[in-house]
Amino acid sequence: MSIEARLNSVMDSIEHAKSSATGSADHVQLIAVSKTFEAANIHPVLTAGQRVFGENRVQESQSKWPELKSEFPDVELHLIGPLQSNKAEDAVSLFDVIHTVDREKIAKALSAAMEKQNKVLKLFVQVNTGEEDQKAGIPPKDAVEFVNRCRDVHRLDIEGLMCIPPFDENPGPHFALLRKLAQESGVKKLSMGMSGDYETAIEFGATHVRVGSAIFGARD
Repeated sequence: MSIEARLNSVMDSIEHAKSSATGSADHVQLIAVSKTFEAANIHPVLTAGQRVFGENRVQESQSKWPELKSEFPDVELHLIGPLQSNKAEDAVSLFDVIHTVDREKIAKALSAAMEKQNKVLKLFVQVNTGEEDQKAGIPPKDAVEFVNRCRDVHRLDIEGLMCIPPFDENPGPHFALLRKLAQESGVKKLSMGMSGDYETAIEFGATHVRVGSAIFGARD
């Protein structure tokens, strides 16, 4: 199956899942996760009309996206991987949306970088819903307070929450928890769901789904 056919299949699945969604699911944004793939692999997806992409690493993105963005200037690029504070300026320069605000140091660095560059990014707070030691994200019990601190102390406009459920657990309860925390935080957007569970995420109210292998194929 071609990349274009896989993209269309994912779009069809998103439309189908929206019919079973909790509450309003009028708009679900597909983020095509292009991490580890070269520009030559990404180009057909751009040509097919997809304009929203996700990357995990700032340095990898710098090697391919400036040239792609010059050819497709309406691309919206999302950082969906962990961010180090010393990469905040580079991230603000290249990306349009960051999904992984997860600690005070990052919030402070992003605030300073956006002010310096006179650029406002859309931001999500990452929540570690499974409270896994090896995974980034703010603990669920601290999420609402952290969102408020991002707003009040660092003057950041947090528009949503993001999570990556444990791979060996039913994702549904994690998606439900993220939705509950979003309501308590007063944010409307939910970045949740990947290639294996994005349809379930949409049923729980996802507004952004991060799909890579279902579009690009298996990674090396």
